[in-house]
Amino acid sequence: MATTLERPQVVPAAAAASGIPDFETIFRDEAAYMGRALRYLGVGEANLEDACQEVFLVVHRRLRDYGGGSLRAWIRQICVFVARNHRRSLARHPEDLVGELPEAADPPDQAGALERRRLRDRLLTVLDGLPEEQRAAFVLFEIECLSMAETAQALSCPLQTAYSRLHAARERIHAAISEEDPS
Repeated sequence: MATTLERPQVVPAAAAASGIPDFETIFRDEAAYMGRALRYLGVGEANLEDACQEVFLVVHRRLRDYGGGSLRAWIRQICVFVARNHRRSLARHPEDLVGELPEAADPPDQAGALERRRLRDRLLTVLDGLPEEQRAAFVLFEIECLSMAETAQALSCPLQTAYSRLHAARERIHAAISEEDPS
């Protein structure tokens, strides 16, 4: 007699009937996306796991209230709000930094990876200087490759407002990069 050690999946009847995946499926499918999105939305590496957990707590708590449409768009919106709350919390309670951590030594054949990391860190520094609304619009449209309608939906703002925020973010990023690199 064979037995399985898998635990049964508990799916609320309303979720099963509406075609909403169970929480474990959502977790498995969306964890990597959430981590990336939260990082570009301003959550530091040290706080990334906590922010991901917070997103998943909100998803788990509100899954029954999910009204349909794109599940990823709904999760995106939660990520934007969690990142915004995280940034506000850091502004109210800044961390006491003890200095720069030493860089880990990379093998010589990792020059390309090192350059990509340097460029990513430069982008993150420029993004840190943007207002929250502009940063979120830029990240969702330019990095996450959402349509402008999806970006506006995730930001809970009118379409023209999302376009305006993106335009302002692009101008500020261009100005910041031009100051650093006069060539």
